[in-house]
Amino acid sequence: MNAGDGVWRVGALCRAVADQLSARFQSVQVRGELSGLSRAASGHVYFALKDDQGQLRCAMFKRAASGLLFQPKDGDTVEVTARVSVYEPRGDLQLVVEDMRRFGQGPLFEQFLKLKAKLAQEGLFDADRKRELSSTPRGIGLVTSLQAAALHDVLTALRRRAPHVPVVLAPAAVQGAQAPGELVNALRGLYALVAVQHSQAHRPAQTTDVTIDTIILVRGGGALEDLWAFNDEQLARVIAQSPVPVVCGVGHETDFTIADFVADVRAPTPTAAAELAATPREDAQLEINGLHRHLQQGLRRLLDAHDQRLDTLQQRLGRPSQRLAAQRLLLTQHASALRAGLRQVLARHHQQLDRLGQALTLAREHRLQRVDERLVRAGLRLELLDPHRVIQRGFAWLSDEQGHAVTRAEQTRVGQSLQATLQDGKVDLTVRGRSG
Repeated sequence: MNAGDGVWRVGALCRAVADQLSARFQSVQVRGELSGLSRAASGHVYFALKDDQGQLRCAMFKRAASGLLFQPKDGDTVEVTARVSVYEPRGDLQLVVEDMRRFGQGPLFEQFLKLKAKLAQEGLFDADRKRELSSTPRGIGLVTSLQAAALHDVLTALRRRAPHVPVVLAPAAVQGAQAPGELVNALRGLYALVAVQHSQAHRPAQTTDVTIDTIILVRGGGALEDLWAFNDEQLARVIAQSPVPVVCGVGHETDFTIADFVADVRAPTPTAAAELAATPREDAQLEINGLHRHLQQGLRRLLDAHDQRLDTLQQRLGRPSQRLAAQRLLLTQHASALRAGLRQVLARHHQQLDRLGQALTLAREHRLQRVDERLVRAGLRLELLDPHRVIQRGFAWLSDEQGHAVTRAEQTRVGQSLQATLQDGKVDLTVRGRSG
């Protein structure tokens, strides 16, 4: 915006120039030498980028600076991705840097950046999945080459700091085409040991057992090509699957690999990885001594409290002989009451038994009387049904030659012999004829 009559205000002109530059140079790649590099307390990085023909002021804000894969220093030749802007308070032309890499890293570095972005998007580098290292590891797994100088450095540091902690070595190549596969197999071998230890946690430990709490993955320094095995995607995913925290110490302090980002802890050097993984024996001893003193003090306080409580209870209890006499008297009274109550219960039970016996006797007599009456009535009915009584009234009982009763005329035939049973004897009869 201008002040009128075609006259620009300074700030407005700066903003207009900045807008034009941003539109024209939205993203540029610039190569140059670092100069005057400084880090602000805010995390922003300020420096100049120069060559033999010019110089540009640069600002790299905290968000972008936190993703740097090396520690830049004055004199380094770098390539930056930036946008051109104007710092309005001074009217200075500057580059706002979004990314920086060492010059000459070429296609490998581009491949590295792509894989880093991919795994970061999947969450493999997230801070919330990082685990704290055990302050008192029971055993350490170590993955490196048997020929690597890093092996000697790590073992020396561990012997110095924590000689009591056993180390399980899983050797693997750390350089060359076969290195990623060997590193993966070495890690998986340690994972299998950890799984066996967890499955046998309920069993008594054997003296030869080593419980692995931490795994160290290390290699000495070298060029990007030398460290390339630690930028392998499969290796990164296997590190992320580790059942225990992993410390990665690859290269020097300025070297960064994908393994560094996915590990739980990144160490600047192999020796530093060993120092991070094992608390010095002296520190552990000091901690144990402090815990011992704390335990003793707590035990004394507990004993003092119990002594005071015992004194209080003893005062409340008084003389034991008096309390025992009172308890004996109370016990005698309870015994007397119990015997009296028992006699009353037995008397009530005897009375109930007498009443039940009398009731049972009466019930039995009544039942016998009813049975006798039923027998008399049944005898009378049976006597009425006696056929001899019928014969006494003038009737006769007819039977055929086989002794079968003849009750109907149709059962007979002319000339048939029959027998008639009368009151005083039997009469033989012959059928001469029949009617009906």
